Amino acid sequence: MFKQIFNLFKSDSLYVQALEECHEMLDIDLKMFQESINVLRNKDNSESSFDIRKADLKINEFERSVRRKVMTHLAVSGTDDLGSGLILISVVTDIERIGDYTKNIYDLSKFYTKRLNGHDLESDLSNVEEKVVSLFQNSIKAFKDQDLELARQLMKDYKESISKQSDKITNDIISGKLSMDADTATAVAMYSRYLKRIGAHSRNLISSVVNPFERIGYREE
Repeated sequence: MFKQIFNLFKSDSLYVQALEECHEMLDIDLKMFQESINVLRNKDNSESSFDIRKADLKINEFERSVRRKVMTHLAVSGTDDLGSGLILISVVTDIERIGDYTKNIYDLSKFYTKRLNGHDLESDLSNVEEKVVSLFQNSIKAFKDQDLELARQLMKDYKESISKQSDKITNDIISGKLSMDADTATAVAMYSRYLKRIGAHSRNLISSVVNPFERIGYREE
């Protein structure tokens, strides 16, 4: 579905700019995500050479800019391009939410002042972390390249490899069967959920490549 918008992008400078801003947002999101993980998992403090809060503000500015450009285009062109505009607004919202969750991971590192280790759940946590990072990186590639087959494969992989494993981590903590300090258990549970949400918004992003607006975030029919 999103490929249909590209014809509009080629003939409308506002849409070209909006798409380029979405791409730049994704690049910033990825840097934020990687650095947030690094700080939480590899450092005993929240110090970072990359200003995550400033990057998050930039993401928010881009989101407003994309919305303005879409609104301006639709005001001029009328309702013929409404579906395309709605898809782009949906996409930019998911990109902004990914930025929010990466900032949440960074904020978690400020309160959990040790490097986070999942102890009994470390293997599961590392597995989810690795798969979410891979999913997000590949989602960016699929979206930028409009790679239909890659997008379809990533959508299939999400539920089994990320969603269920993240839920298992949370359920194992809530069950009380694990020997883990309360602060560590809380941090692991929160981190796992943040990863799951980033994975879900990545899935929404790539679903725009294969689905019409009303099915963004759902499997392809």
